[in-house]
Amino acid sequence: MKPSTMTLQPGKEKSLLRGHPWIFSGAVARLDGIHEPGTTVVVRAANGAFLATAALSPDSQIRARVWSFDEGESIDEGFIDKRIARAIARRAALFASSRALRLVHGEADGLPGLIVDRYDSLLVVQILASGVEYWRLPIVAALVRHTGVNDVFERSDADVRDKEGLAARVGVLAGAQPPAQLEIVENGLRFAVDVRHGQKTGFFIDQRDNRALVGEHARGAVLNCFCYTGGFSLAALKGGAEHVLSIDSSEQALALAAENLAANHLSPERAQWRCADAFLALRELRNEARQFDLIILDPPKFAPTAAHVEKAARAYKDINLLGLKLLREGGLLFTFSCSGGVSPDLFQKIVAGAAADAGVETQLMRRLSAASDHPVSLDFPEGDYLKGLMLRKVGSRSVRSGRQ
Repeated sequence: MKPSTMTLQPGKEKSLLRGHPWIFSGAVARLDGIHEPGTTVVVRAANGAFLATAALSPDSQIRARVWSFDEGESIDEGFIDKRIARAIARRAALFASSRALRLVHGEADGLPGLIVDRYDSLLVVQILASGVEYWRLPIVAALVRHTGVNDVFERSDADVRDKEGLAARVGVLAGAQPPAQLEIVENGLRFAVDVRHGQKTGFFIDQRDNRALVGEHARGAVLNCFCYTGGFSLAALKGGAEHVLSIDSSEQALALAAENLAANHLSPERAQWRCADAFLALRELRNEARQFDLIILDPPKFAPTAAHVEKAARAYKDINLLGLKLLREGGLLFTFSCSGGVSPDLFQKIVAGAAADAGVETQLMRRLSAASDHPVSLDFPEGDYLKGLMLRKVGSRSVRSGRQ
């Protein structure tokens, strides 16, 4: 079948020439040929010059996602197989030390919209764009072939599928139904993972290295907000924290966190689980004049797109201002944003504003990001979704006018 041709408006080829893999609807002058979702289109500049081959998403503002910038490369099952094999090979060394890791990370691996996480003998797949939806069965076959894992479960239920005109889908893609819970080991800690109903693919694999870092610095009293199933909390307890207060709005997540605590034979007297809205809980702790030696703020996505940034900025500033007030002098704040609409520079500015309004002086100890199995392409900065700061509170200063 002859590929369709997508011709861009004059001047709209610049991002593609820099290697960016997305083509937005406003850049398209015309589309000649088949308009079916996921089909391959040849993308040309207004003067007819070849730019890329891409997967068509006719219902999305991201009208096409680039497969290849090589005019001689065919997009077929062999292409998909090679991309899958390459992504897995890049992580072979990591799998020797961690049995839970990301095998395919979307655009960074040249497979836009495809996420694959491995939990030992189970693969969990998220298909989030029309192109990988079109090649769904060859993708599954390639994953089984190159990993030797026979059980593949699909969690294509993220909101982003709506924007692609795709219905949510959850279920077995190959092999057997996964158990209600499976166990993984990370940094010497055992965690139960609910791949059927848990957030993302069941566990926040991307925070693996940051959890280890928290464990290295944990001491005294620790506060973990938005704790989910207790990943940071258990890392802090294993690392030597005297007591950890963990807050989340999900009773189900907290119940699993308590099970994880017991599975690791950590003292229940050192852990407190509180089901509450973290924003309200932080204010209550402030009113109680509580103080902590280490605080983790790892909230859910406040700004999925740039349109939500202003509202998200207020929320990030709010929790960081309160967190800094609760932190003892000399204490550490680990604060994160997983919002794609908030850049690392903007996030740092928001937190700096929170520190100024809180009347505290801080030092930036480290910038934090996702683990190395979640690489970021320099041509695709949008992939740098997880950003974090490790800050030390070093003193107080005059409070500037603003929220307190």
